[in-house]
Amino acid sequence: MLLDLQKFLPILLQGALTTIEITIIALVIGILLGLFIGLGRISKNKLISSICRFYISVLRGTPLLVQLMYIYFALPEIGISLSPLEAAIVGLALNESAYMAENFRAGIQSVPKGQMEASKAIGMSYSLAMRRIILPQAVRNILPTIGNSAVLLLKSSSLAGVITVGELMHKGELLAASTFKNLEIFTMVGVLYWLLHYPLAALVNYMEKRGDYNNVSSKRH
Repeated sequence: MLLDLQKFLPILLQGALTTIEITIIALVIGILLGLFIGLGRISKNKLISSICRFYISVLRGTPLLVQLMYIYFALPEIGISLSPLEAAIVGLALNESAYMAENFRAGIQSVPKGQMEASKAIGMSYSLAMRRIILPQAVRNILPTIGNSAVLLLKSSSLAGVITVGELMHKGELLAASTFKNLEIFTMVGVLYWLLHYPLAALVNYMEKRGDYNNVSSKRH
C-alpha cells in the first residue's frame, strides 16, 4: 500500500492542482456573473428581469453534466470550440452563477427596505445606495452560503473528467483502468477530495458561528 501511495500520489496531486484551479476560476466568475444576474433578477425592468429569470431557470433546471457535454461537444457545431479545461471552467462558472444569482437576490431582499428608502431620502441614487449600503450587508448575510457553494463546486468539478479534463477524478479513473488497483486508487482520490474540502468546510463553520447572519440561503435542487 505504501509503495502504491508513493507511485500514484504524484499523479493524483497533479489532478488535485487542476481541480483547485478549475474551482477557484469558476467560483470567481460565478460570483461576479451571479451578482449581475441577481441584480437583473430584481430589476424593475420586466424584460431584464424575465431574461435573468429564464437564465436561472435553464441552468438550475438542467444537469451540470448535460451543460458540460453541450458546451464541449455541441457548441463546436456552431463554430465555438473550447479546450476541455476551458469548457469545464465555462460550464461550472455558468452553472454556479445561476445559484449565486439567487443567493444575491435573497441577500439583497433580506436587507430591510427602509434602508433603501433612507438612502434615497439623503440624496443617494439607486446604484450608489446599492453599492454602499445594500450590497455590503447582503454579501455579509450570504457569506456562509457562498462558502457552501464553493464546497459543492469543488465536488462538482469531478464531472469535468467526462470531457477529459485531467482533474483529480479523471486521473484516478485513468490510473484505475491501467493498474486495476481500484481500492487503493479511489481511496486515495476520496481522501484527497476530503483534504481539499476540509479547509472550506471549516471556514464556513467559522463564519456561521462568529456572525449574526440572517438565515439566507438558496438551496440546490
